[in-house]
Amino acid sequence: MTTERPPERTRPKRKRTGMRKWLDPLIVVALLLGLWEFASVRFGIPEYVAPRPSVIAECLAEESGVLLRNLVPTAQASLLGFAIGNGSAILLAIGFVHSKRLERSVYPLAVMSKTIPTVAISPLLVMIFGSGLTPKVLIAALICFFPTLVNMLKGFESVTANEVELFRIMSASRREVFLKLRLYKSLPYLFAALRIATTNAVIGAIVAEWIGSADGIGALIVQASFNFDAPLLYASMLVAGGYALLFFGAVGVVERIVLRWKPMGAVAVAA
Repeated sequence: MTTERPPERTRPKRKRTGMRKWLDPLIVVALLLGLWEFASVRFGIPEYVAPRPSVIAECLAEESGVLLRNLVPTAQASLLGFAIGNGSAILLAIGFVHSKRLERSVYPLAVMSKTIPTVAISPLLVMIFGSGLTPKVLIAALICFFPTLVNMLKGFESVTANEVELFRIMSASRREVFLKLRLYKSLPYLFAALRIATTNAVIGAIVAEWIGSADGIGALIVQASFNFDAPLLYASMLVAGGYALLFFGAVGVVERIVLRWKPMGAVAVAA
């Protein structure tokens, strides 16, 4: 007489794995904050150099309205720059795939755009477009543009000759080869670039706000620096980092929904 073993329960194990995924970094952050608090008290570190985490937490609570009010224009500029920069890069990469002459003519200019320091071009854009939303969006878009362009080209070029030949044997048109093969295989590369672009867009918007802007997290950081308000400075950076983390996580969620598969080697090739 044989007895059947009950089926293994895998769902609780996955649940524990998911909890550990979030629990481990939270433990590390808690330990670092505790060490920071202890070191600040033990060694008497001045507050204007590195305020204690408890002081920063108090500032976050007291200045929450100011921080959130300044986060809105930063988020607006970063989201618009993210959309424009990545959209332009995707369209240009598609043009490069269909025209090697266009690639030879324009790609060097795209490379040059990456070599221009953001802090150098920011004042120029502010002089041309004023201190409104436009220069912030353009700077965020410029920072997002090049990584996405390079990764999309890498994704399009990941198609092998055998795959293209198979589609031609099946009488696929050039449009079908592009949409069902090249574009399909480039998606992992695209999302790898989009994850990079999330933080780049936030950095670009903040850097643009340092010059000629009266609102935004970047302007608040400059104001706190001039006033030697270290708690507000650290709180502003914490809010900016939290927003960038949420932005990054949102793209990751979309990636998991869209991509049920990911071929080997589909990693970002530019940062």
